[in-house]
Amino acid sequence: MRRVLSPVPIAVICVLVALVALLAYGLAQNEPDMSAEKSLQSGERKEAPAVELPVLGGSATSSLADYRGQVVVLNFWASWCTPCRSESPLLERWHGRMKGSGTILGIDGNDVTSDAQDFIRKYRLSYPMLRDRDGDASSDYGVLGYPETFVIDRQGRIAAVQRGPVDETFMKTNVEPLL
Repeated sequence: MRRVLSPVPIAVICVLVALVALLAYGLAQNEPDMSAEKSLQSGERKEAPAVELPVLGGSATSSLADYRGQVVVLNFWASWCTPCRSESPLLERWHGRMKGSGTILGIDGNDVTSDAQDFIRKYRLSYPMLRDRDGDASSDYGVLGYPETFVIDRQGRIAAVQRGPVDETFMKTNVEPLL
């Protein structure tokens, strides 16, 4: 006798297959952008994504293009980030060292503006700060968490990446030679 499959199990199987496909697609789309690291590993420097953001606590905007011809240490941070607190004094010292040939450029994200401003005052940070309200810059750079730092050479290309806090060794190895 020939057995006929009911339409219910077939529909359940189709729904399950569709859910698995949707999950696989979602995971593939959420994979972090590691293209800068891949370029660096192959000895190439990728063009840094353009950034134009509001100045933190102000109405003006600033862009990465404003610093073309200088070395830029682009630091993504947030006031609630514990490792950001520990690296801030180091970044401030290096900002002083880089005057005339480069700058530290902070990008605050996932934060309350007043908390970010309190952080800047507490750590006496004098380098320029931008606000990534919508997370567009973080997304363009493939930022996974805070802090993350991208060293951008004078031609606007990514010369080094640090996912996590920077230290003196990172700065001497990846920033100093570019100055």
